[in-house]
Amino acid sequence: MPVTAKLSKKFYDRFGEDIANELVDWFNKVDATYRAGLRELNELNFARFDAKLEQRIAQVESKLDAHRADLIKWMFVFWAGTVIPVLGMVVLLTR
Repeated sequence: MPVTAKLSKKFYDRFGEDIANELVDWFNKVDATYRAGLRELNELNFARFDAKLEQRIAQVESKLDAHRADLIKWMFVFWAGTVIPVLGMVVLLTR
């Protein structure tokens, strides 16, 4: 978005249309350069943020996998601890 700078009439009268327009064009070029630099910097920062976010998500997923494995192990232990006495009672009662 170019800058639409309006300079005072005195400026135009003293330096002329050509110089005033050249100055406005120069301001527009400087603005475009800074905008491009800022856009590039923002894209780099977002890429770094995205990489860190993916790394942290991977770490959380690996921790969840470990917790899931522990949970399944303990569920088996508790179910076995419940099923074995129940089966024993069924065997005793059917005799």
